[in-house]
Amino acid sequence: MGNWMLEVFRMGVYVSFPVVAFYCFNQPQFFEEWVIQTKQECFPPESKSHPPELKEAIAEFQRKHQEKLLKQLGDNK
Repeated sequence: MGNWMLEVFRMGVYVSFPVVAFYCFNQPQFFEEWVIQTKQECFPPESKSHPPELKEAIAEFQRKHQEKLLKQLGDNK
């Protein structure tokens, strides 16, 4: 066993090592490009052709739903 100064040094290393490792390996410039690329893969930019198609699909669904409701109302009379 060492004296108390060796134990203080070892304790300082035990405490400082994770802090220094966290600081070194969590710098934004190390993984910024990877994050941007992954976000673009997961959430691609919307194309301009989708909104009209989506609006048409919504209108078609609403029209069918209204026809179904009107049919149910007609059957109840």
